[in-house]
Amino acid sequence: MTTIHPTAIVHPGANLGNNVQIGPYAVIEDKVCIGDGTVMGPHVTICRFTTLGAACTIHANAVLGDWPQDVAFKPEEESFLRIGSHCMIREGVTMHRGTKPGTATEVGDHCFLMVNSHLGHNVKLGASVIIANGALLGGYVDVGDGVFISGNCLVHQFTRIGKLAILAGGTAINKDVPPFCKTQGLSPNTVAGLNVIGLKRAGIGLEDRLAIKRAFAILYRSGLNVSQAVERMKREYPSGLAQEFCVFIEASKRGICRCRGVSEKNADDE
Repeated sequence: MTTIHPTAIVHPGANLGNNVQIGPYAVIEDKVCIGDGTVMGPHVTICRFTTLGAACTIHANAVLGDWPQDVAFKPEEESFLRIGSHCMIREGVTMHRGTKPGTATEVGDHCFLMVNSHLGHNVKLGASVIIANGALLGGYVDVGDGVFISGNCLVHQFTRIGKLAILAGGTAINKDVPPFCKTQGLSPNTVAGLNVIGLKRAGIGLEDRLAIKRAFAILYRSGLNVSQAVERMKREYPSGLAQEFCVFIEASKRGICRCRGVSEKNADDE
């Protein structure tokens, strides 16, 4: 049975699933859709055009689906925030809806956003992403499955983070982080190696882990520039997880992060 605290304000145009719980002083606006079993704490605000999947938990003072921080945004036009199922959203989290008409900010299933983290407009999170306290993602950031973003990280707009990457605390990036990599904390745009623990936890086998390690070495330790490294990886790894480096890099528009101890010229084409 759905329960709504008497102090909460729920617009009659909101669509609530079964067994939803809405806490004290929460505000649910028009054209909101909330999935079965989702629980909201006190002072949560869910703005219009927001969809929440089933079995999510929203803690106190989170604000989801408010206007994007974009001077070109027109409030009268429809854009969206779509959040998957089984997500944990902690205190003070903010997520903004898309900025252009018909566009959306999207969060995959089983994501965990910790206290005071922020998603700007049109961010896309894959499944099982973890974002720790105070991390800030600018507009149009694209985050792959299983990424871990540590506390107080700063991610510039339009930046991409490949799947199973991990950003160390205080990382600031405005270049793409290739999949499976870990960044150097407090050093901008710098990776420090592979997310070995994350690969094991994700169930990736030894053979694939060795191939990823070899591909990383080709990219960052071979002395080749990025274009040359990609061509070599394509020859050596025409399929499998190692090839994901090639797919990710070829789609990059901002360039990729350099590697600690490797000269800047090898992080981008000469």
